[in-house]
Amino acid sequence: MIRAAVERCAGIDIGKDVLAVCIMVGPLDQEPRMEIRQFLTIRRELDRLRQWLADEQVTHVAMESTGSYWKPVFNVLEDGFTVYLANPVEVKNRKGHKTDKKDGQWLAHLLRHAMITPSFIPPRPIRELRDLTRRRKRMLGNATSERNRVQKILEDANVKLGSVLSDLFGVSGQRMLEALLEGETDLAKIAALGKGRVKRRVADVIAALEGHQMSEHHRRMIHFSLEHLQFLEKQIAELDRQIEVQIERAGLIPQWEALRSIPGIEQTSAATVLAETGADMTQFESEKHFSSWAGVCPGNNRSAGKNKSSRTTKGNPWLRSALAECAWAAAAKKNCFIRDKFWRIATRSGGRKKAAIMATCHTLLLLVYRVLDTGMPFTPKDAPPLTDSQRDRLIRHHIRRLGKLGIAVRSCRTRSSHPYSPPEGER
Repeated sequence: MIRAAVERCAGIDIGKDVLAVCIMVGPLDQEPRMEIRQFLTIRRELDRLRQWLADEQVTHVAMESTGSYWKPVFNVLEDGFTVYLANPVEVKNRKGHKTDKKDGQWLAHLLRHAMITPSFIPPRPIRELRDLTRRRKRMLGNATSERNRVQKILEDANVKLGSVLSDLFGVSGQRMLEALLEGETDLAKIAALGKGRVKRRVADVIAALEGHQMSEHHRRMIHFSLEHLQFLEKQIAELDRQIEVQIERAGLIPQWEALRSIPGIEQTSAATVLAETGADMTQFESEKHFSSWAGVCPGNNRSAGKNKSSRTTKGNPWLRSALAECAWAAAAKKNCFIRDKFWRIATRSGGRKKAAIMATCHTLLLLVYRVLDTGMPFTPKDAPPLTDSQRDRLIRHHIRRLGKLGIAVRSCRTRSSHPYSPPEGER
């Protein structure tokens, strides 16, 4: 039997227009008194709900994270009560027993018996920073979609510049696109606008433009996309400024700079990580719980002594996306231990770079935890010097590899000082 843990609690079934609220009040060793009421979601009704809970001396409130409909309720209750925001998957009611009132009663029952794991809700300054970073991510996605629309229109007009240029919106691509929009008909002049390596591909550019069917309609549609791109670039620049202001306003400049000391994490990604995780690591029991919450550690699915699927959980998609970008950057960084780990895992797993990237994300997240927990920047440790036995083993390994390639090494100074000669079949 599960013992009760909360004497005075309430469960709220969240809806867009109506809330079903159930309170359970009473000693832990007795059956609680239960009462169910309904409230509208307008501010006046939410204040009435707050007053009713205060009159009943309720201390803990549980509700599901349903879309954004929980936010108005949370804004009214967060100062006076301990609010548990529950994952709907974990508190789903039984089939055939689902109504709004029964859902509220079920939430109150789970909360009374301490069977709800609350979701992480950061303080308001962090939530405001999160709004800015998430909007910036959306704007970047919109800009990518707009560039894809331009490429689609060019394909419809038989303009194959995307097959010749690595980046249609680079310096060369933009100059050629502007010439096409201005109605330039001399293909040689358009091809001559290329910069850098594009100058060596003039013939390919001319072939990509020959016989194009760029019409006024195509030019008009491309103008719409380019104007939208200019607007998005201005918004992204303004969001970058507002993100920096919000970080300074929240007093997170030291943590922001400390995160940027981790390989692969730069200014924008550091702000995103800080917005999603917050700066207080005491809210997580350990770095293992932190990585589980983020969804970058293997899943735990074991039954009858057998390990089943070990796929990672969904976790926080915004944080996972930012960590993946940082992992790719760290994997390309020279003289970095994260790069070595990435390629070691990718090689061992048969060239599966996605698995290596997820492992790299896990490593980065552990570094984030330690940096934010200690408040100290990340300082890479130098590799310890090789011992004589390790040095000799490496020498023997590379000599053996050279022998397999047909290169005979006649002498080598090792501790044993014995020359190496490859076997007869390897010479």
